[in-house]
Amino acid sequence: MNFLGHLYFSRNDTELMAANLLGDFIKGKDLSSYSKTTQRGIFLHRSIDSYIDHHPAVLDLLHTLYKPLPKVAGVAVDLYFDHLLAKNWSDFHEMPFETFIQNFYKSIDFKNPDFTPDFRFMLTKMMEKNWLFQYQYTYGLQRACMGVSGRISFKNELIHGAEVFETLEKEIKLAFQMYMSDANIHLNSLDLG
Repeated sequence: MNFLGHLYFSRNDTELMAANLLGDFIKGKDLSSYSKTTQRGIFLHRSIDSYIDHHPAVLDLLHTLYKPLPKVAGVAVDLYFDHLLAKNWSDFHEMPFETFIQNFYKSIDFKNPDFTPDFRFMLTKMMEKNWLFQYQYTYGLQRACMGVSGRISFKNELIHGAEVFETLEKEIKLAFQMYMSDANIHLNSLDLG
């Protein structure tokens, strides 16, 4: 999942939310130089990524998406699942969507020494453009696909990701529902220390 999914699985812990997102910016296994919260967030981030990468419904969906979106099907799934989570937020969370997002934005400590410069930059852009709120709309999905496509180092079809979503929406929704049902049980049972 992309940003929103990682925040959702952070158990409403605003400190853990930022640390979870930071997981994309931290490499390696030795996390001893980071705070306990950051270590927990990176562990959760990697657990979410691993779970989605091995979920049977997601693997089937990747096979379906490979032809229209070669090499970027996995990236598309992350964006599609965030779009569906945002669009159907009240089915998964008791807090109103906009309140959840604003609570996260207000909680960000830009002085956190664990934050890398590129992570701070990304958070700033996320807030300025309100990426999370935009996920629920088709144009938000389209913008996300185009933006990520432009940051990929090779020519790719992700710029057509929103069109592919419309064509395969039924299959994508089914995989999403199966994943979320299983992930809510699995990821919420993790011991984050």
